[in-house]
Amino acid sequence: MTLVLNNIKKKFKDHTAVDTISLTVEKGEMFGLLGANGAGKTTSFRMILGLLDPTEGTVTWAGERLSYKRTKLIGYLPEERGLFPKLTVKEQLIYLMKLKGMKKPEIIKEMKHWLDRFQVPEYENKKIEELSKGNQQKIQFMAAVLHKPELLILDEPFSGLDPVNSDMLKAAVLDLQKAGTTIVFSSHQMQNVEELCEDLIMLKQGKAVLQGNLREIKRSYGMKSISLRADYDLQFLHSIPGVLKIEFNKNGATVKVENETVAEQIFRAISEKGFVRKFEVDEPSLHDIFIDKAGGDNID
Repeated sequence: MTLVLNNIKKKFKDHTAVDTISLTVEKGEMFGLLGANGAGKTTSFRMILGLLDPTEGTVTWAGERLSYKRTKLIGYLPEERGLFPKLTVKEQLIYLMKLKGMKKPEIIKEMKHWLDRFQVPEYENKKIEELSKGNQQKIQFMAAVLHKPELLILDEPFSGLDPVNSDMLKAAVLDLQKAGTTIVFSSHQMQNVEELCEDLIMLKQGKAVLQGNLREIKRSYGMKSISLRADYDLQFLHSIPGVLKIEFNKNGATVKVENETVAEQIFRAISEKGFVRKFEVDEPSLHDIFIDKAGGDNID
């Protein structure tokens, strides 16, 4: 079961929302689709789901185009939530899961399992409008996974969640992946992407500006981050060519540099001035790479 996007493009009159991207997601893989607002993520998701037809190119799952008749194979959590506020959690899930072809006894069984897992069994007969935003998010997630989809699309799944509930949801996503679910998700929280995804594509104005295995991307990316601490003023580092940014803190400084050669120059420079308590070169975070590649777009 492989998801394949082959040179897909989507145009709306004179605007190109997605501009010729290709990717392959294998069964059981966790894939990140990243980009700032307006980069083309949601349009790409809608083409994957068959809600929009590509202007050019093809999208297939297990060799076939996705359509409504195959909806029971797919789970989708949209960025814009779509729950009915006046229905209870139970009513909501029974209605939505019947659309996926599930029978009521099976729906009730799976619902109770997920309510227990998310530590909210008492919400079964509560109306959606009575729940907090975070707990509504849990119910929306349940609506995407209760029918055990083969392919799961998550658009900003961690939005509105506190750290405890975010960790709870991450654990659930990882368990689904271990069970063989193929997952494609987007998130503005780069730490979550680093923790979860193996491969990614980053879009800017509809075009892929970065694509591949996350570890390989970070390893090969030129920019590095240096954590250092010394017993003297480090302001002089601003004058070294190749220093991109310096953030000072009570424990020293974090210095962003163009490459490892610049890091070596900094090490020699501070060693000549006196004792160095800490000097550690790290690969760039995905957040740093995102800002570097998607900078100039609206990242909120």
